[in-house]
Formats: sequence, C-alpha cells, structure tokens
Amino acid sequence: MNVIELIDKYYPEDNALKRLLLKHSRDVANKALEIVRRHPELGADAQFVHDAAMLHDIGICMTDAPGIHCHGTDPYILHGIDGGKMLRGEGYPDFARVCERHTGTGITIEQIRSRNLPMPEADYSPETIEEQIVCYADKFFSKSHPDRVRTVAQTAKSLEKFGEESLHRFNKWAAMFE
Repeated sequence: MNVIELIDKYYPEDNALKRLLLKHSRDVANKALEIVRRHPELGADAQFVHDAAMLHDIGICMTDAPGIHCHGTDPYILHGIDGGKMLRGEGYPDFARVCERHTGTGITIEQIRSRNLPMPEADYSPETIEEQIVCYADKFFSKSHPDRVRTVAQTAKSLEKFGEESLHRFNKWAAMFE
C-alpha cells in the first residue's frame, strides 16, 4: 500500500487542506518513528507506525472545521470515526483502528456518555503499542498551528481539560516513550 496514493484518492486536489494534512501527518510520522527507533524493546512495527501516522487524520475532510480548511458536515470529533470508515472500506481495518483511537488520548464509553459526545458508544482507547505511539506523537502537533511543536509539559497542560484519566494516560506514555 502506498499511503500517498491513498491520501490522493480522498484529497485529489493540491489545496490548503491537503497540504495541512500532509504536513501534520509527516510531523506525526517522524515523531512516532523517532520513538520506535529509540525504543526497540517495545517491538513496534516501524512500517505500520509510519503508515498509520500518515493516515490517522484522513477523515478530516468529512468534518466541519473551517479554521483548518475542512468543509464537510460531521462534527470534528468524528474525524477518527470517519477515517476509520474510509480505511475499512479500503480493506485496512488495522489502520482504521488507529484512526478511531487517536483522538485525545483515546475516548472511553464513559467519556462519551458523561460528555454527551456525538459519536457511537464504544471504547476508542489505543490498545496496541503502535496505536499508542501514533496517538502520543499526534499530541505534539496541532493542525491549527502547524509550525509549532509542543513540549511534553505543554502537551500535558493542553490535555488537562479532558480530565485526569486523559492526563494520566499521556503521562504514562511520556514515561515510556521519552
């Protein structure tokens, strides 16, 4: 599978959204691969991590987030679910799982219910080491500020608003991956 060809299928035009998606995805992929290289003891599949990082946000084109050039109809929180549907339709269920599980530090059924989130009730927590690495790497790069790279401390601070569980998961990953 060529990830760029797959991205091109859903983003055929060279426009601001595609350029933003590619920059963000490459930044996440580079950070994720750096983690894989530094931690061979984790046994992560480097090629899978690269490809998953490149595809983790493929669903943003389906969402309504004009500040980052997205003019779809779904709420932005569904971009992972949308990407998962796209990749399952292409025959890539393992990459679909990464899409679905990278939002925040993962989203639990309890969080969906307590926050009344507009998404199907399921556990979207990263499980495999590859899912965790991509999710973690993604937290350092914002599509709203594509030229910034957050530090671990800045990233942790940005996750405080999502509750203690999200912050705890991120801090556990930081201890494991840094």
